Amino acid sequence: MLTRAGLVLAALLRSTVALAAITFIGEGSIPGTAVDQSGLKGILEDGVTPANQVGGLGSAIAYSGIGDFYLATPDRGPADGTTSYVDRIYTVQISVTKKGNGGYTVKSSLVATRLMHDGRDRLTGSAAAFDATNSPASLRFDPEGIRLSRCGDTAFVSDEYGPFIHEFRLEDGQRLRSLALPNKFLIDFPSTNGTVELTNNVSGRQSNRGMEGLAISPDGSKLYGLMQSALIQDGALDASLKRIGTNNRIVEIDLETGALREFLYQLDKASTGVNELLAVNDHRFLVIERDGNAGTAAAFKKIYSIDIAGATDIRGVQRLPTSGTPGGVVPVTKTLFTDLLDPAFGLAGPTFPEKIEGLAFGPDLRDGRHLLIVTNDNDFVPTQPNRFLAFAIDASDLPGFQAQDFDRFSRQCFARGR
Repeated sequence: MLTRAGLVLAALLRSTVALAAITFIGEGSIPGTAVDQSGLKGILEDGVTPANQVGGLGSAIAYSGIGDFYLATPDRGPADGTTSYVDRIYTVQISVTKKGNGGYTVKSSLVATRLMHDGRDRLTGSAAAFDATNSPASLRFDPEGIRLSRCGDTAFVSDEYGPFIHEFRLEDGQRLRSLALPNKFLIDFPSTNGTVELTNNVSGRQSNRGMEGLAISPDGSKLYGLMQSALIQDGALDASLKRIGTNNRIVEIDLETGALREFLYQLDKASTGVNELLAVNDHRFLVIERDGNAGTAAAFKKIYSIDIAGATDIRGVQRLPTSGTPGGVVPVTKTLFTDLLDPAFGLAGPTFPEKIEGLAFGPDLRDGRHLLIVTNDNDFVPTQPNRFLAFAIDASDLPGFQAQDFDRFSRQCFARGR
């Protein structure tokens, strides 16, 4: 029989559990018919999409560290890389304000547009703009992840085509450098046709399944890139080129020394893929893993919490098995953080987007809870909005959380001419 003190303690514990919940607090959106500040004119080669249409910008999102402003990058444009869409970086304002009834209002708007270029030519989502040597200097570019540097005036952007990671100057969108990745991630023979790429390459990323997730450690010293699916040499495909591999890779890059490590991330199913990676601290991350279905057909739209502490560095493992854990290898730990189709959120149903692809922590809410923004890639479909889903997360659900440190006035930033 519980004593009075025991009853009080039990009540407090129940209260704590109730408070420690991931809560959907609202949604902002930008219409699929909106136009940006690029100044581009005309219609793209698909015959329907204006060159300045705002679309796909939920493919990647990152907090700027200033107010309620974020950076976002659309992917390669409409029609699966068959147009000359010009890549760009957007500044988006997402304001989250508390209402008198205790709820929240979420509003979003497009503030600025920067076209991406290499100092001479603009980068394009066109699959035909490839470099036959698969060089990082290629003009074809499919942005899928974005994270700000510690100094805050440049951003790292992952490219699904290469895959590559480039650093861009935010002032004007110029590509400044490319980071070296292990050769095992790269294909030898790029092509306009994805099936031809799969047929002609025996290693590297699968076509349209390259580096989707990008994270930066809170101190800005390391980048982490996550492939959408298994590499070709890691048992990714069967003889008919159907995806069967579940062993995926994360690469860690030390931004000062260039030192590399790799970790094993295991997909729930071969039919799912991962789309984003967001640092919680220097060893824990959030990961989007999802299926390719929209609306009422959507069945798997989850965010996992993973931990690389204790995971084996698999950089020296040239080939992974199709599934299962190789002897002597410890994969990253993986636990469910939240299911976006949970009825408690009220998001599941006919309008649920196929492509949930972006994650960013914003400024904490006034009550101390962390703000998580989740975004979609609307594939430039004008009837589908660009959505910004806001979630409030109790600190107990993110133990050890560290916000990114934007040390814009550090000696290092001044030394680099920031």
